[in-house]
Amino acid sequence: MAEIIKMPKLSDTMTEGVIAAWHKKVGDAVSSGDLLAEIETDKATMDFEAFFDGVLLHIGVEEGNGIPVGALLAIIGKQGEDVSSLVANFKSSAAEEAAPVAEATPETPAPVVESVSAPVAQVVSAPVETATSSDGDGRVKASPLAKAIAREKGIDLSLVTGSGDNGRIVKKDIENYKPATVSPAGSTATPSIVATVPGVEKYEEVRVSQMRKTIARRLADSKFSAPHFYLTMEINMDKAVEARKGLNDLSPVKISFNDMVIKAAAAALRQHPKVNSSWLGDKIRYNQHIHIGMAVAVDEGLLVPVIRFADAKGLAAIATETRQLATMARERKLQPQDWEGNTFTVSNLGMYGIEEFTAIINPPDSCILAIGGIIQKPIVKDGQIVVGNMMKVTLSCDHRVVDGAMGSEFLVTLKNLLEDPVRMLI
Repeated sequence: MAEIIKMPKLSDTMTEGVIAAWHKKVGDAVSSGDLLAEIETDKATMDFEAFFDGVLLHIGVEEGNGIPVGALLAIIGKQGEDVSSLVANFKSSAAEEAAPVAEATPETPAPVVESVSAPVAQVVSAPVETATSSDGDGRVKASPLAKAIAREKGIDLSLVTGSGDNGRIVKKDIENYKPATVSPAGSTATPSIVATVPGVEKYEEVRVSQMRKTIARRLADSKFSAPHFYLTMEINMDKAVEARKGLNDLSPVKISFNDMVIKAAAAALRQHPKVNSSWLGDKIRYNQHIHIGMAVAVDEGLLVPVIRFADAKGLAAIATETRQLATMARERKLQPQDWEGNTFTVSNLGMYGIEEFTAIINPPDSCILAIGGIIQKPIVKDGQIVVGNMMKVTLSCDHRVVDGAMGSEFLVTLKNLLEDPVRMLI
């Protein structure tokens, strides 16, 4: 009997996935464990394996298109089996389940993103040269990652010349692609020339990625549902600067100031467990384990991989893990276990020269710590004006869970640990 495969929920926040690539086509034999497709979620592009033996009889969505969680993804059965009635029944059942929603909102407008039938980049680009990345039947040869990036950037793959094997388009080809543009008269011109033509307005529209949609929804929910308040403190990092030099002489991996902040935050949370908490509506969860989320900037927005049991790990172990997780995040290789379970989050913009900022709380946490850069400035020490290495931190708190005094006590402990790093090693 044919088996229906529904679109799985591959992350805790996923509502829809995009098929980055199909690795089987209708009529192909499939064994349990075979790679069936690559699915782009809101946080990563993940391999999806078949868990039935048989023949792929039906594909519910074409490559490059989105599909809601629970929708018909594929059907696997016996060779020659007719699944048309199975498909029809599934769609009919889905329509019936959705009917009450449709009746309740008969005039609900279509999402704006669906009204853009093709990215503007495709309209204004002129195919100056024929790409060498097509095979004999006209299909463009490209890696799944290249396809996903091209789709997000609105790049027509047929205009890209591949540098991979047999002209296959790879990630760097998309990143380095610079489309030609067409002037009002129809002649090819560079973007800089078109931009200087009086009276010409230009813009580009690209589809919102699954990741960006989820980031927008989660942060809006957090900002507008959790009553944020902010506590800022300045920390003297003189001893931390000295300690880091000594630690890096001994450590097998380079330790950053961010690693030291994560370790200090974890140690401070152990002393102030009520800050390591979550608002659950009718109750508050006080987590006894400490999992620190680390905000990592990627092209599509922010990912927050998690350093688990951070208070029990040494600085070298934290440094190793933060680098591995940051690399995996930028390459979209994180798995659900890498980003789930955070109890507190650290966001650092100091490397960009930002001195101070406020961050939006990352659910389900009740607090997030924003780290600014270390700035050399005059300070008063023992009655003398000297140059100090000063760093500002801002704790964003959910007032439903953390009060001002509670957050302030946490920051005092964090300050003491960073101003005397030996305390973190005890």
